[in-house]
Amino acid sequence: MQQSDHVDFRRSRAVVPGLEVLPEAGSTNDVLSARAAGLPDLSVVVTTNQTGGRGRLGRVWVSPPGRTLAISVLLKPKGLAPDAFGWFPLLAGLAMSRAIAPFVPGTVSVKWPNDVLIDGAKVSGTLSELLPDLSGLVIGVGVNLYQEPDELPTATSTSLVVAGAEAPDADAVLASYLAHLITLYREYLTAGGDPVRSALRDEVVEACHTIGRAVRVELPGGDDLLGTAVGIDVDGRLIVESDTGRTAVAAGDVTHLRY
Repeated sequence: MQQSDHVDFRRSRAVVPGLEVLPEAGSTNDVLSARAAGLPDLSVVVTTNQTGGRGRLGRVWVSPPGRTLAISVLLKPKGLAPDAFGWFPLLAGLAMSRAIAPFVPGTVSVKWPNDVLIDGAKVSGTLSELLPDLSGLVIGVGVNLYQEPDELPTATSTSLVVAGAEAPDADAVLASYLAHLITLYREYLTAGGDPVRSALRDEVVEACHTIGRAVRVELPGGDDLLGTAVGIDVDGRLIVESDTGRTAVAAGDVTHLRY
């Protein structure tokens, strides 16, 4: 039974200006947010034992000790208006999909907005949170490493081990994720936060398993939207075509339907 309790993250430390490894944390996002004022851009907090992780839409993220990796990255994009921050969660999902693809034999894709799937089963999710002063945000990502099937939180979840990875190394996964994240981040900043000029939108659309599928979207108000996901607009919203026309969805719980 594999675990990642004692990892020095040497390779990952070489990628970013600062990386703190915690033996345990309630939420790595909370830890990093509380310290953000005194830390530089791309500072990282990581643990393999997160006891109070949160997911999107208020969900609890369950992570058995030593079996998952909880990663929080501080982004302080100088000169970028907060209205351009909306692409960062999608950027993070794309980075994680690229990071884990070499470890598994299956097909890795992104489910809008930022869940990462292996052969359609969720292996990673993202929660981004703005800093109170709007100077940046914290991108929190959880990735299932070593869980066996009976330890997974849902029937539609997976882990790298279940998906066929041979002895996945937590440091290798983290270092790869950070490298891909930084590359995409810098390209986006160089383009002035333009998802078209940076090619970020095209790259996300190409990786997104949601596009072209029949979907049900549970909207924040509780209504359901049924239709076909046909694209992602320049604001990162999912475009759903239904009987009543096209709707741009900024937030919602997406279910891929099988007809």
